[in-house]
Amino acid sequence: MAVRHDPSRPVDRRVRLQGRPVDAYPALPPETERGSVRRITVVGEEVLSRPCREVTEFGTPELSALIDDMFLTMHVADGAGLAANQVGVDLRLFVYDCPDDDGIRHVGHIVNPVLDLPDPGSRRLVDDSEGCLSVPGATMDVPRTDRAVVRGFDKDGHPLVIEGTGYFARCLQHESDHLVGHTYLDRLSRRDRRDALRQMEGRRDDVFARRAVKAAELSG
Repeated sequence: MAVRHDPSRPVDRRVRLQGRPVDAYPALPPETERGSVRRITVVGEEVLSRPCREVTEFGTPELSALIDDMFLTMHVADGAGLAANQVGVDLRLFVYDCPDDDGIRHVGHIVNPVLDLPDPGSRRLVDDSEGCLSVPGATMDVPRTDRAVVRGFDKDGHPLVIEGTGYFARCLQHESDHLVGHTYLDRLSRRDRRDALRQMEGRRDDVFARRAVKAAELSG
């Protein structure tokens, strides 16, 4: 999911790591120092349009390395979230580094997440701007609930419950969609989908160039 910078949002130094508050946290998560940049898949590639497989082996070096790579790739692309199939791996896993509407930063990963939304009678839908690292350069308004919970596991198999409100709730829903083979384009009308694809066609070269520059800066 692409980051939306909104200067009207309050700034808060609080951070919730894997759903738990921490006193301090670096601007770049430690995973980025260990990771390698991977290519981000683009809408139309088959891996983005099928449900991802459950992770069955926890605590492996391969899973840790994938998470490290995903964090670095997400930051190079100025993302707020990234699902495994966005780096070509069809596993149920996503990482995030995303603010909520109170400016609190949420950082972490979750494996085999199950999305839990409020009951229809109590949920509030919000139309707001949304982008996607796999739809480079395009943004459209997408309706999402203003609260969401995902339940799953960390990379070592420990249970996790991550709660989100506002923009972070949008992120949790966006990334969960990826893991069932959907992008935000699937939630748009045909007309809006065509508009988003036209935006991508006109802007993606500039997006790719910015990513390349940032990757070079971080590797330097």
